[in-house]
Amino acid sequence: MDSKEQVLQAGLRLFSRNGFDNVSLRDVAKSAKVGTFATYRFFPNKQSLYLGVMRFAFAKQASSFNAVWDSGLSNEKKLSEYILCLAQTFTSDSFFRRLMQRELLDANEERLQLLANEVLSEQFNHLVAVIEALDNQRSAHFSALSVIALVCNLIQMNPLNRHLLGWKKEHETPEYIAKQAVNLILAGLLPQ
Repeated sequence: MDSKEQVLQAGLRLFSRNGFDNVSLRDVAKSAKVGTFATYRFFPNKQSLYLGVMRFAFAKQASSFNAVWDSGLSNEKKLSEYILCLAQTFTSDSFFRRLMQRELLDANEERLQLLANEVLSEQFNHLVAVIEALDNQRSAHFSALSVIALVCNLIQMNPLNRHLLGWKKEHETPEYIAKQAVNLILAGLLPQ
């Protein structure tokens, strides 16, 4: 692993655990075991480091999402496969999940705009296009947002879910979460 990747890995760990405001470039350099000068050479300020970390975290997952969009599957199947990829991403990559949760809780407009425009927009636009093809009578933007929110919140609720009546271990698997989310979303999108 090269120095830049070490910095990105350390930044991902620290930002997801401590939040943007509680991490400095020096903290990241120390955690990455590289010099502060090297960190500044790659990232001139904390904002550019943070954006680099967000891109780095999401890039690991992007190829799975792109494979769905580039497939010859029907739009309904693309939606199902996207939801499965999303569930797998949020269950397997706790750093990325926590980073996203932190950003939503912090609600910093500038960072949220960067996240939306620089990291998430391409995947979101693909999702909107698939939903529009399935149902052009509803707001595709709001439906796409609902898909993401449903999957994220189901996964976020897992620690509490374990203590509620009816819980089963399978409820925490990405396959089960995706199947339930797909059923709910398609029931709202497809004509009866």
